[in-house]
Amino acid sequence: MIDFYLDSGSGLPPYQQLVRQVRHALRLGLLKEGDRLPTVKEVVAQLAINPNTVLKAYRELEHEELVAARPGVGTFVTATLANTTLAAHGPLRTELRRWLAKARRAGLDDESIEALFATTFRATGHEEIA
Repeated sequence: MIDFYLDSGSGLPPYQQLVRQVRHALRLGLLKEGDRLPTVKEVVAQLAINPNTVLKAYRELEHEELVAARPGVGTFVTATLANTTLAAHGPLRTELRRWLAKARRAGLDDESIEALFATTFRATGHEEIA
């Protein structure tokens, strides 16, 4: 199951944050076909947001054919965004955790780490980094 969170500094509307989090979980293989998303009631209780916000996010995911609602049962994952190269996630995640720990020891806060990563990511594009 996925645990949603909201980031007031992200600049994204809450429903888009929920959609993005589901997409990320699908891409990383954290959610798989058949998994149930939290109910609207559960998300509302967890995040203290309007039920319509959750419904809007779930409708968008349904429109993208990533989930399907089963009335009275819940909303279930129907597709994945993961690919076969995801076997490398374990070592990459370990390396990334080390890098994050190093960045924090260097005195960077979360926003600075995100900014550093985002600008470096955009600057390198798809080129090979040695």
